[in-house]
Amino acid sequence: MIHDLEKIKEEIIEIRRHLHKNPELSFHEEKTPAFIYDYLKKLGNFDIRKNVGGRGVVAELKGKNDGKTVALRADFDALPIQDEKDVSYKSEIDGVMHACGHDAHTASLLGVAKVLSQNTKKFDGKVRFIFQHAEEVSPGGAIAMIEDGCLDGVDAIFGNHMSSEKEVGITLYGYGEIMANADMFQIIIQGKGGHGAYPHNSIDPIVLSANIITNFQQIVSRRTSSIEPCVLSVCKINSGTASNIIPDTAEIAGTVRTYNKNVQDKIITEMEKIIKGICESAGANYTFKYEKGYPAVINTKDETDLVKEVMNTLGFESEEMKPRMGGEDFSYYLQKVPGSFFYTGSGNKKKGITYPHHHPKFDVDENSIINAAKVLLTSALEYLKK
Repeated sequence: MIHDLEKIKEEIIEIRRHLHKNPELSFHEEKTPAFIYDYLKKLGNFDIRKNVGGRGVVAELKGKNDGKTVALRADFDALPIQDEKDVSYKSEIDGVMHACGHDAHTASLLGVAKVLSQNTKKFDGKVRFIFQHAEEVSPGGAIAMIEDGCLDGVDAIFGNHMSSEKEVGITLYGYGEIMANADMFQIIIQGKGGHGAYPHNSIDPIVLSANIITNFQQIVSRRTSSIEPCVLSVCKINSGTASNIIPDTAEIAGTVRTYNKNVQDKIITEMEKIIKGICESAGANYTFKYEKGYPAVINTKDETDLVKEVMNTLGFESEEMKPRMGGEDFSYYLQKVPGSFFYTGSGNKKKGITYPHHHPKFDVDENSIINAAKVLLTSALEYLKK
């Protein structure tokens, strides 16, 4: 069936370009799921559900005989970024673009769906296609889709993510924990405003914020084990309106990435200690909001063994990936059923496709779309043979 994928390569690429020109933000997807539903409907043979968990689409394909059920997942939401590429398929929606490869993920899986729909007599069991909305924004679409039954009866699941840092032709597999717990926090410091010339009459929230941020750096370097991966990054600070006015408040926000729950809990405790100590010593008040986001992505061994073998059989240059500090709500599927999440190299230095994910000039070498489809297709078929 790999040759069948090659035959529809141009069609798959056109699907990707259509999606790239018409991106939709998380939880606001309307035309994209409608396009997916219509495409699958025209193929026939599918049992299709739309509006799964809100805006998701789930389609199931039955093989010749009864057997196991394997799921394949792709996400389809975009990001609030202005597309700065000079290409024919540039986003036509101002301030919105596919800057993470979700358009390519969806195109790959639709290609797999088409090929399998034409070859139902060549496999036993069922293949369930999960097209997920809202991966980019917590709480994400996976939880709601699972609650709406997208994994009912599923024995294993596989998913793919493009990797712009790796050249096209390279594929990556990973055992165990491959992506981190992805948390967010917000701190509001309530001080006392005043004139910049008379700081002794105020409680300066900017100075307090600076002290908090500086002390936060000691949590990772001095209060957690050096062999436990963790990141604490302050990514936002807002305060003040003029150069001679000490403001009343300051806002600090950022992200924490961990793998170990004990480390995660310790960081939360240590952050609270630092905020409380600094604010109380200055007579300031504060609010501290910490939101636990997507849990860590943890691949299971047997399914990852299968993906690795498939990559090698297909002739790709496969690499074992090291744990990453990014987050992905594919983790919720893996909490319910065994599976493996892999990466497909989508960069191409010769073509200038080198920009990282979430960059205004992000793009993929479109050969990677077919490569991902080959791994997804073959992994599903090999799993059903077991």
